[in-house]
Amino acid sequence: MDFQAGAILLVDKPQDWTSFDVVNKIRHRLKRITGIKRIKVGHAGTLDPLATGLLIICTGKFTKKLTDFQGHDKEYTGTFRLGGTTPSYDSETEVDNEFPYKHITKDSLETARQQFLGTIDQVPPMFSAIKVDGQPLYKRARKGETIEIKARTVHIHEFELTNIELPDVSFRLQCSKGTYVRSLAHDMGQALNSGAYLTELRRTQVGDFRIEDAWDLEELIAQLEERIVGMDVV
Repeated sequence: MDFQAGAILLVDKPQDWTSFDVVNKIRHRLKRITGIKRIKVGHAGTLDPLATGLLIICTGKFTKKLTDFQGHDKEYTGTFRLGGTTPSYDSETEVDNEFPYKHITKDSLETARQQFLGTIDQVPPMFSAIKVDGQPLYKRARKGETIEIKARTVHIHEFELTNIELPDVSFRLQCSKGTYVRSLAHDMGQALNSGAYLTELRRTQVGDFRIEDAWDLEELIAQLEERIVGMDVV
């Protein structure tokens, strides 16, 4: 495979890895394989560190395709927990407020779910990589700063509640680019007169690319290492 001319690698991102961590590890191996010190490697669509799932990696000239891949619709599965909120809208940060959730029923969950189908306006969380004045919002959030964030228009194609065991609710989601699943969980909590935050998230599809076709990261690295040995590269 000519990594400089361009290749697409599908990776199942492990939990607690940043998307950049994955890119950096693959880039390091490819430098050894190709002998090219500045080989281009990039990813299409950032996954939060706590999330797992499909990460599209492009190398060489194929990095020009990243913007196109980022524009594809995406599918996720995950779980949100009712009865509390966190500053990051997920379990990366501690619960800062608690709310009642015993009043929530399957019917009220269904009513709330339907509010988030189709085209909706969504405010991204402060703990996000969106840049304001050249600085990612999460860096400001970690300093205790808060700024007004403009709502973004996104489209929710499908939003299915797959398992309800209060306070936890599991779901499957198909959505447009730019959708923040953490914000969706947070907004569901508000719609239910409670609070909610994301506890699990897995990206299962980007466009026509599916998680079933992705490499486990360590298996991919092992394959690259075998290629290194075969080429007698040190």
